[in-house]
Amino acid sequence: MATSPTSRGVLPLAAMLLTATIALYMTLVAFGNVTDFGTNQQFVRHVLAMDTTFKDEDLMWRAITSETLQDAAYIAIIAWETVAAFVLIAGSWLWARRDQRRARQLSTYGLLMVMLLFGAGFIGIGGEWFSMWQSKSWNGLDAATRVFLFSGVVLIVNQLPAPRTETSST
Repeated sequence: MATSPTSRGVLPLAAMLLTATIALYMTLVAFGNVTDFGTNQQFVRHVLAMDTTFKDEDLMWRAITSETLQDAAYIAIIAWETVAAFVLIAGSWLWARRDQRRARQLSTYGLLMVMLLFGAGFIGIGGEWFSMWQSKSWNGLDAATRVFLFSGVVLIVNQLPAPRTETSST
């Protein structure tokens, strides 16, 4: 019987460990945002208020200066991070149990949640709509890009075809 490294479970192991890495990251991010609420609350408030951008009058109408709306956005972000963390933890657990079909499905949902948050939310909306790229002090684009790209790599690994056991008869 000929076997390849993937037929021995290396690819599912990689998917599990990488998914678990993103799950750990999202868990720590959500936990940090809950236990140290004020630090990133200030970040969100400054980005949405656009108070450290170039103050271009053609863009400033986009600013959200209501602290109630800013805090609602921040709480929504934390809720999204928390749900994504739980989904990824469940996906990692299913990979560990060798339930590849369900693990792939759940992990895909969790990874897409992360990519939507960091890609559409932080890079698209924060970076472009609220011109976060203009701020020297409240610019999270590099960090968001790293998480977005890493999550994308993990998503690709999760989507690789399930290994088949190769057999040969002589």
